[in-house]
Amino acid sequence: MASKLTNPKNDKSTIDTQRLENLAHELLLIIGEDPTREGLIDTPKRWAKWWKEFIEYDPGKINVTFESIVYDQMVVVKGIRVWSLCEHHLLPFWCDISMGCIVKDRVLGLSKFARIAHKHSHKLQIQERLVKEIAENVMSLTKSDDVAVVATGNHLCATMRGIKTDYQMVTSVMNGIFRDKHEARQEFLSLIRGD
Repeated sequence: MASKLTNPKNDKSTIDTQRLENLAHELLLIIGEDPTREGLIDTPKRWAKWWKEFIEYDPGKINVTFESIVYDQMVVVKGIRVWSLCEHHLLPFWCDISMGCIVKDRVLGLSKFARIAHKHSHKLQIQERLVKEIAENVMSLTKSDDVAVVATGNHLCATMRGIKTDYQMVTSVMNGIFRDKHEARQEFLSLIRGD
């Protein structure tokens, strides 16, 4: 079914909060709730505000790099928790992200790793694409092909519906030396596990 929504590329400047409020109001009616009862009066407004905040998220400046004074050093950042929405069910999922990069000429500012992870999680997403986009973004900024990203996630689309069981999904992207050299891959994995 074709949508009349004129936001095909996630143009963040076109989020229509009034339309979102109307949708939330209609949803409450459809599921048998009374949108005028005390606990729900402002729910459509809060729901619309949340969607706007989620879609219009601004990670800040992510392209800050510094000239490297050390070459071929492994930089690992781990434990970055991000939240996203499963594009199949519109239910939340979270991932703990770990990233590794072999330093070449440029070093990425430390906070930029987290900003990149959050940037790619603030849209309808799947975990496999999330790690791929993060890796590509880090590679582009650092000019290094040696980038690894691992995500460990929990998806409410499986824990609160469907199979209704707790689990963790792990996805990874290994590029450059992390794909080609067993020792580099093992060092990275050992560092993110805390071995």
